[in-house]
Amino acid sequence: MTQSKIPVDLILSKLVEESEKVQSRAKKGSEVLLGELDTELAKTPYDVVYQEDRVKLKHYRPRTETRYHTPLLVVYALINRETMLDLQPGRSVVERFLDAGIDLYMIDWGYPTRKDRFFGLDDHINGYMDNVIDFIRGQHEIDKINLMGICMGGTFSVIYSALHPEKIKNLVTTVTPTNFDTKKGLLHVWMEHIDVDRVVDTFGNLPADVMNFGFLLLNPARLMIDKYVGFMENLDNQQFVENFVRMDKWIFDSPDLPGEVFREFVKYCYQGNMLLNNKLEIGGRQVDLKKLTMPLLNIYGKYDHLVPPEACETLINHVGSGDKKNICLDTGHIGIYVSSKYQEAFAPEIANWLKERDKIPKKKAPRKKSAAPRKATGVNADTSKKKPIANKSKPVAKPRPAKSKAPSEPTKP
Repeated sequence: MTQSKIPVDLILSKLVEESEKVQSRAKKGSEVLLGELDTELAKTPYDVVYQEDRVKLKHYRPRTETRYHTPLLVVYALINRETMLDLQPGRSVVERFLDAGIDLYMIDWGYPTRKDRFFGLDDHINGYMDNVIDFIRGQHEIDKINLMGICMGGTFSVIYSALHPEKIKNLVTTVTPTNFDTKKGLLHVWMEHIDVDRVVDTFGNLPADVMNFGFLLLNPARLMIDKYVGFMENLDNQQFVENFVRMDKWIFDSPDLPGEVFREFVKYCYQGNMLLNNKLEIGGRQVDLKKLTMPLLNIYGKYDHLVPPEACETLINHVGSGDKKNICLDTGHIGIYVSSKYQEAFAPEIANWLKERDKIPKKKAPRKKSAAPRKATGVNADTSKKKPIANKSKPVAKPRPAKSKAPSEPTKP
């Protein structure tokens, strides 16, 4: 009888060793999960200094002396929440901007309800964004502010800057789609062929659960298998578990998407590629990229599966600015903001770029006060200094019959 070549004793020994490791991990993991976990997001202190409908303007309290003459407004996408920039202390783009001495504002788009379904790109860009920017200009008595847009919020910022170049000093775009004529990335293929009219007419606002399911299908092996395998393998690591829970809380904290915004964004951008071809009209005005004459910094990720480099990198070839720069980082869509490694390259790069262009802004001429100031809230809000916006020539949201008829709904938690 010949001896078996299979090392049975070694295999059994390894099985016992692995079994003991699993038991030890499970025991310690249960202690971690049953213990006290710190999974709170967005802990950097701020005040809500302006509010209009569901839209709020956050103004972050300084952590050091302000070293910039021009404040920075960050505009996030309508998908997911702006809390991604402030996941936790020590891992926060917000903290890095504040530590650099930037006076920082950020828009919180809130949670749309049924009455928001008819609000389109014009309402969000020429309405909410314009009112917020006018408020900041009024607070600081300056003509121009710095604007930074993220993903869909970056596209909004490009459109806004082309329509209102006199109000933007420097423009920063990050993982921002502007060229939609690409087959790179499954999202672009889906959006090119989706029957968006049928979707919006069926749902009204696009439900967050539908969007999240779609995003999971873009990379199911990694997002539905690998990440949870990794969680089980690190169950006994409290810091890993806390970071995992924070990220999942952010991922699934998704507002619904206003129906008309979704319809117009898909038709005008994904299916028409009208922005890059200067064929887009918002509020009856052509969005001419040649009017982007302010300095432009455009940052994107080499491995971004949602907004691939091909969707971002060509923007600088179409703008009118002579001061423009592309930066491609070796990471993905979210890694730019949450990875400790890339935060060190990302936020300081923007801070330094803005510092080099931070000339003393021109003071605005005093404006006549209105008797009907816009609603603003906040713990430390000083309403006596706010610029009245009630006498603006353009209202924030065009009156639509459904706005007054639709029943009010409680917002998502």
